[in-house]
Amino acid sequence: MAGKNPLAIDISRLGRRPGSMIEVHETVPSPSRIGLDLIRIEQGAPLELDLRIESVSEGALVTGTVSGPATGECVRCLEPVGDEVSIDITELFAYPGSTTEATTEEDEVGHVVDDRVDIEQSIVDAVGLVLPFAPLCREDCAGLCPDCGVALVDAEPGHAHDKIDPRWAKLAALKDQAGDGSDG
Repeated sequence: MAGKNPLAIDISRLGRRPGSMIEVHETVPSPSRIGLDLIRIEQGAPLELDLRIESVSEGALVTGTVSGPATGECVRCLEPVGDEVSIDITELFAYPGSTTEATTEEDEVGHVVDDRVDIEQSIVDAVGLVLPFAPLCREDCAGLCPDCGVALVDAEPGHAHDKIDPRWAKLAALKDQAGDGSDG
């Protein structure tokens, strides 16, 4: 079954008797890119699942943690950044034919489909909330020089460029001409 989503977990051995439980402790490849524009868990990256799946009267309750490596770029200097991201999951998946399935919107609660619970969307939602919107390589990252683009951490102390406000450029040129003429 090569095309199966590794985050669609088979719960056929759980049964429907309330109180029964299975544990899932495994590492699976991420089936898709998960995260934000500047930092994400790449497709194929290892996701460590540490889950309990319990049968409750209306469905399967999935609780636990999922963790994996996040990679991206610093918003200030564009250097690569990496971090381990860990999220907590608590998600109910309604059994087919249950009252919960009948009384909730389709996207309001997960559903057990073919004896599987697909936790991918739960992971996508949770990872999006814990990753930094503006990742930094370090808190005091100075970024890039806006004039030449060199990383300011690598630039010499006092790195600067002489700039003339374009609104004053003509006056500066006139001043230089006047200064040249009076010295002569």
